[in-house]
Order: sequence, then C-alpha cells, then structure tokens
Amino acid sequence: MNAILTKNDRPLTVSPRIQERLQKGELSRSQVNHFQEFLNQVDRLFLQHRIITHNAYTSWFRKGEATDEELRYFIRQFSVFSNQFLLAALLKVINSPTLEQSRASREILLNELGVIYRKISGTANSQASKTDEEKDREGDPEFVSTEGTVDGGICRFRAAHFEWLIAVAEGLGLHYEDIGQRKHGSATTLHFCDELQRLYGSDDPNIAEGASFAVENWAAAGFWQELEDGLTQIKQTRHPQLRLAFFTWHNRVEAQHAGHTLEELEAVYFHPEFDRTKFIQGGQEILEAVAVFWDGLEDDRVNQIR
Repeated sequence: MNAILTKNDRPLTVSPRIQERLQKGELSRSQVNHFQEFLNQVDRLFLQHRIITHNAYTSWFRKGEATDEELRYFIRQFSVFSNQFLLAALLKVINSPTLEQSRASREILLNELGVIYRKISGTANSQASKTDEEKDREGDPEFVSTEGTVDGGICRFRAAHFEWLIAVAEGLGLHYEDIGQRKHGSATTLHFCDELQRLYGSDDPNIAEGASFAVENWAAAGFWQELEDGLTQIKQTRHPQLRLAFFTWHNRVEAQHAGHTLEELEAVYFHPEFDRTKFIQGGQEILEAVAVFWDGLEDDRVNQIR
C-alpha cells in the first residue's frame, strides 16, 4: 500500500470485514451500530486532535526555510524519538495479550531493526534498475519494501531505520555519536519517549491498543509528507547530498500501519474484556505527548534554542 493519507480525509467507518460478519450473523445490527458510534468518538477525539489537524512546526518545516542549524537540531531530536521508540516497540511485543498481536508488533519492531518486508506474492522485483536518485527518494529495493511480512525476510544492518537516519544526519555534518541517545534529547523530546514506553508499551492491553491506534493514525495523517516536502526543497536548492530515504519511505508505509490498527481494533472491540474508556484514555494521552514533542520543537525554533 503506497497511498499517502492527508489530514482527516477518511472518516472512520465500519469496514467491509465488519459488514461481512454482520451478514453471516456473527454480529448483530446493534453491535455494529455501537461500533460505528465508537468509531465516531475515536475520529473526534483522536483524528481531530489539534496536533493532527494543525502541527505548527511541520507546517513551517514544509516551506523548506530551515537553516542548517535548525535542520541539525531537528534531526538530533527526531533521531532520539526514532531510536528510543525501539524500547516502546519491544515493550509492546512483550506485553501483547495474544500471539497474533505479538506477531503484529514484531512486524513493526523487526522491520525497524533491519528485517526487510518479504512480498508474499512472490513477484519478481522489477525495481532493481532504479537510479541512485530514485533509490534515495523511494528506497533502495535491495534494502526496503513497503509491503509484505518480516516472516522469512532477510535482516541487513543497512536496512535498519536508524541507519537511514544516520545517512540524513551525515549530510548535515552529524554522525552516529551525535544522535539518537537520551543525552541528545531535549526535555520535551524525552517526555514523548517516556510516554511512548508508558502508553504504547503498556501492560494494560486497552491502554496500549488505544495508544497504538492513535500513534499509527497520527503517523499516517500527513506530517511525514510535510517533512518530506521541506527536505526535498532543501535538497533541491541547497544540499543535493542529502539522503532522504528515511523520510520518503516512512511517508509511503505509514498508511499501511494505520490500516492494520483498524483491523486490530476490530479484532478486540467485540470481546467482553475490551474497555472503551481505557482505549480512549491511551489514545488521548499519547496524542498529548505527541503534541509536547512538536510544540517543544516549535518553541525551541521560535526561541532559537539549538
């Protein structure tokens, strides 16, 4: 799935999967109606959150006006979030309540660490002849894929997402030792990292499910596109050496992750132990942490903190 979602252009609705269960008699009309009401609530409280509908920092960033100093500060803070996310993703695997959910979580974590998605269709890779520019913009087919499963995939160090980010950083004079660790993070960045572990990696499956749903839909709602737009303009006008695959690949793949979270929600919603209140709590609290991260970057930019 290569589609890129724009902000709030797809209201949450009952999927064909649920309609099929209704037709088979597995769900009642009342259950489906209540589920749609819940999706409306999630849409209002999650997808209409201010950090999704208007992110001041990324709205500015997409103009491509960031100075080199501002770019380095952004890459350093984003690298801390990206690298520390591995801890939250591992907690999500450890605390998954079912084997199926554990496998879904491992798909994300292992791909982050460098296991390449294997296309289950078995079709031959026709992209091997891409130019270097196409490989940077769309991802080198030797190391990345936006489709498939990590099950049976190949692990390569250079396919680890953090290594792609190092490639971006090096184009701005930063190196491995300059990024990614907690000591490089601002207070607001570290708050976000800690909340990811507490909520996304929660041992309460309802909290974790809500946080996961909110995080993945935030990631698919357009901020990656704004970052890509700004960096592409900077690459074209000032820094042709910039390697942008980290950002362009995530922009293409996050819609796939968001779609998986809806399937996960459908799988757990109709179980007696599902707690709607905790699900909403997990989602709202993680979105507030997301806002702290981006608001922190915006405040630091305005106040010229580097």
